[in-house]
Amino acid sequence: MEIESSSNKIIKEVRSLNKKKNRIKRGLYFIEGIRIVEDAIRSKEDIEYILYSDKLFDVQMGKELLDFIDGRYKTYKVNESLFNDVSDTETPQGILAVIKMKNYSIEDIFTEKDFIIILDRLQDPGNMGTIIRSADALGATGIIISKGSVDVYNQKVLRSTMGSLFHIPIIHVEDIKETILKLKEKDIKIFATTLNESKYCYDVDFKKNIAVIIGNEGNGVGNDIYNLSDENIIIPMIGNSESLNVAMASSIIMYEVLRQRKNI
Repeated sequence: MEIESSSNKIIKEVRSLNKKKNRIKRGLYFIEGIRIVEDAIRSKEDIEYILYSDKLFDVQMGKELLDFIDGRYKTYKVNESLFNDVSDTETPQGILAVIKMKNYSIEDIFTEKDFIIILDRLQDPGNMGTIIRSADALGATGIIISKGSVDVYNQKVLRSTMGSLFHIPIIHVEDIKETILKLKEKDIKIFATTLNESKYCYDVDFKKNIAVIIGNEGNGVGNDIYNLSDENIIIPMIGNSESLNVAMASSIIMYEVLRQRKNI
């Protein structure tokens, strides 16, 4: 089916999904680009429909992707001008997919060997996306995101995750303190990243069931949940820099968890 009007209900819906309140209301979000759409298909995401334009045929593997999609998903062709109107990227590849959000519960992230990342009021989309990507790569079993954090379905976050959003359970919680207490009831040890009376990350035992709290870029872990941690951890540094970017620091700590558990 071909859509030619900007007043078409499909176009209006996609455009509306640029706002968080509409994403929440509809339970939908959209992704753009060949690579992430392919990843969504491989991950068996619940794709509502796909929009494409002739621009897709100018992109490597674009025609092959469209041939694969044809008949498997509901697709709509739009002209390039209309596609650019709903796109969030400067150089669109001519394909986007509208996807249903997953609704995980706290129970969905528990495993036999828990390694949970807790993000406390993280604000920067690039940091959020990079942490999700690192958590996926380094074996985290789930991510808990507190109220006041940037939306994971923000387009900048989605691009930064490079598809990792599809591979790891992520839950949003209203009461982070209550959630941490539930983790402690499950004998999950809570580590907070902080500069106060901290141990080096390689001097603690990450082999048991654990959760690591990553704090806000400017203010760190909030006092209300800092007091719930079992131990505080820090990354040793010998240079002149006082701190690391939160995404980089998180990745280093996650690698240390992997190193200990795999005896690397």
